[in-house]
Amino acid sequence: MSQMPGMQQSLSCLPDEREAVVQSGQAVLAFAGLASVFSNRTSQKSALRAGNDSAMADGEGYRNPTEVQMSQLVLPCHTNQRGELSIGQLLKWIDTTACLSAERHAGCPCVTASMDDIYFEHTISVGQVVNIKAKVNRAFNSSMEVGIQVASEDLCSEKQWNVCKALATFVARREITKVKLKQITPRTEEEKMEHSVAAERRRMRLVYADTIKDLLANCAIQDDLESRDCSRMVPAEKTRVESVELVLPPHANHQGNTFGGQIMAWMENVATIAASRLCRAHPTLKTIEMFHFRGPSQVGDRLVLKAIVNNAFKHSMEVGVCVEAYRQEAETHRRHINSAFMTFVVLDADDQPQLLPWIRPQPGDGERRYREASARKKIRLDRKYIVSCKQTEVPLSVPWDPSNQVCLSYNNVSSLKMLVAKDNWVLSSEISQVRLYTLEDDKFLSFHMEMVVHVDAAQAFLLLSDLRQRPEWDKHYRSVELVQQVDEDDAIYHVTSPALGGHTKPQDFVILASRRKPCDNGDPYVIALRSVTLPTHRETPEYRRGETLCSGFCLWREGDQLTKRCWVRVSLTELVSASGFHSWGLESRSKGRRSDGWNGKLAGGHLSTLKAIPVAKINSRFGYHQDT
Repeated sequence: MSQMPGMQQSLSCLPDEREAVVQSGQAVLAFAGLASVFSNRTSQKSALRAGNDSAMADGEGYRNPTEVQMSQLVLPCHTNQRGELSIGQLLKWIDTTACLSAERHAGCPCVTASMDDIYFEHTISVGQVVNIKAKVNRAFNSSMEVGIQVASEDLCSEKQWNVCKALATFVARREITKVKLKQITPRTEEEKMEHSVAAERRRMRLVYADTIKDLLANCAIQDDLESRDCSRMVPAEKTRVESVELVLPPHANHQGNTFGGQIMAWMENVATIAASRLCRAHPTLKTIEMFHFRGPSQVGDRLVLKAIVNNAFKHSMEVGVCVEAYRQEAETHRRHINSAFMTFVVLDADDQPQLLPWIRPQPGDGERRYREASARKKIRLDRKYIVSCKQTEVPLSVPWDPSNQVCLSYNNVSSLKMLVAKDNWVLSSEISQVRLYTLEDDKFLSFHMEMVVHVDAAQAFLLLSDLRQRPEWDKHYRSVELVQQVDEDDAIYHVTSPALGGHTKPQDFVILASRRKPCDNGDPYVIALRSVTLPTHRETPEYRRGETLCSGFCLWREGDQLTKRCWVRVSLTELVSASGFHSWGLESRSKGRRSDGWNGKLAGGHLSTLKAIPVAKINSRFGYHQDT
């Protein structure tokens, strides 16, 4: 299935990581990742599309007002020792373009606060053109998320390649008054997707440092030092690099601060030297993990850049880079500006990865960095595994463990938001003010039901987000056991449901329920459901194990006591049948078994089955009555 719009990072794996994913023999839901707020009514959708079509017909194609484009011809002075565009130079161009987009929206100077993971898919040669496009996805109080797309172009053959995608956070700064950014109004489907999921990504960034710290402390990392071939080991200290840079006016931006892209370029330079000392060859940078700028530096500062290879795997190595600043030579205190982790590979003449020598860490801090690099690799593998596998692969459930907790929760919520945000839903039926929409996409048939209920959105959110209450008013829930309260917003449940569709056995599900309160006015309450696997709750002969691809609820506050409720689920068209469709949004299917009687269309009689969790029961749960 082709990747849907809005996917933020490259899903390509490093060679040894790809091998690890394949060997795991597991598959996972990758329902097109990241999304936005659902455009309200069918009439509004039609009017918007008509307006856009009219504008296009008049030759006035819509363009995001924050969009900035940069095109650069790659010259010999921009290249590295392999004759390819230096990643450091590319990072400077990326940062410049993103900063201009942020300042176009803010109307004042902006500084780079952080950069999310970047995966480089393609190298760029001399004579080719780099095309960079940046636009603001969402603005918060004083910060904003900027999405960047980088492509390369061969002017002779007219071929184009995707190089990377990136997400940067910028903070608006004024010297006198406090900045309050105006909100972004998304218009296209892609913009709505990015706008909605930006809030979820921001949530991840705010807890990123603590999350990594907890995962490194709690993950069991295998120590394979003793089993490695000592003859192929290189002492880590031999890869250590330290370099100092004096910040001059050409290195500063228009505010007098050191240009963020310049710092990233210097970091890439020392990291490449460290990697070269291990492999004795010219390495290629494949990944830069998320990093934050901890503080500014100005013209006249001395920046000390330190790099060392933390760990070497079969085909890749992790290099850690640290940047510190001081003002005068006599100063003993240095300010920590930034730290980053970069992954390199060494390619042969056929662009195939070569085997790397092992690293021998120094006792103490060296061994700590060695194990932390192994932990980060595991986290990176889990993160890619969750969003990279094909949806048609089996099983649809993802193994849950603390190392993928944050990413799995993020993917759970963002997948639902992305599905809701799509603008090509078709109204199939409407009965008693309950609207049923369908969406066919490749091998997937999605259902979306919309209604307005006389229940406050916060109260409906509390009811629907605790699955233990569902058997009280939903006949499709026979029992619900809280298996694990992961945190305040995520919980794992074991759910059983009665036998349906002529089957004699009841079904059971292991469900991760992720809930989110609105980030800002206009955002919905979200309850996202998806299947996970736990070693404590394996399949048993007593039940048919069911799975859910992507399902849940979005709740918008329409008034003081009115809530617009949107229920969504997605199914494989060749695996779902009328008799196997639950109103609660779970995929009623047994692994490897095809259901009968489904032709990919909405069959007659489905609406009575789909009419969902009875609205009257939701209302009566809080003492309200349905407005008919």
